[in-house]
Amino acid sequence: MYDYHSHSSFSDDCATPMKEMLDEACRIGIKEIAVTDHCDPDYPDRAFPFELDFPSYHKALNDAKEAYRDRIKVRKGIEIGIQHGKILEKCRQRARAFDYDFIIGSFHCAEGLELYGGRFFENRSAEASYTAFYTYMRDCLLQYRDYDVIGHFNIIDRYSDRIPDSSVYMDLVEEILKIIISDGKGIEINTSSFRYGMGERTTPAMDILQLFKDLGGEIVTIGSDAHKPRDLGYRYDTAVEMIKSVGLNYLTTFEQHKPSFIKL
Repeated sequence: MYDYHSHSSFSDDCATPMKEMLDEACRIGIKEIAVTDHCDPDYPDRAFPFELDFPSYHKALNDAKEAYRDRIKVRKGIEIGIQHGKILEKCRQRARAFDYDFIIGSFHCAEGLELYGGRFFENRSAEASYTAFYTYMRDCLLQYRDYDVIGHFNIIDRYSDRIPDSSVYMDLVEEILKIIISDGKGIEINTSSFRYGMGERTTPAMDILQLFKDLGGEIVTIGSDAHKPRDLGYRYDTAVEMIKSVGLNYLTTFEQHKPSFIKL
């Protein structure tokens, strides 16, 4: 197993020490794990600033890579919460401040509003919300390239009361995927969708994953988005089958941002 999205107590929404996460990863046979704690510059909800203690975090990553070198490959990572305007420069600075192996670019917010609280969806239809979200995502990615894969591509599905017909937003999704592919980046299969009870609406949704492949996309990672040891490697086999089902034969790992392809 290769789990390329995991968190530790360095993230504001996780209470598990990094050592406990890594010990469990070793126990269940994960070969490589990317520790990707949250950094969301200027996150709107100040109760959860999602800023890292960078000196301590970087030391912990270096120490873990050395301490576990004979048991598991620890990839030094971070999950950057991408936002527009001046925040993009803060994202760049965070991404370039350390020798990360791997960076997830995620959209936890749009238009200055966090998705989880519902404010983004207020006073507009689901159709308008989806159009606004994917327009925002496209416009940010036209300017920002300091990431390796986009995390939980259609995260908006988790928070919306209703998912509109895909015809509303798939043209925008196609534009975004073309940007990602042109920039030599990828997407992740984030298996937390199964824990959140999203049913068949996976992250990415299967039509998005298929379109990514059809457009020439090749870089796909698998990540549990685990915040607890028990969730590491969650539904890994399902993610592998998702990759195969769209006609891709490899998953991707990273070292110093250089992708390697593991045949499935």
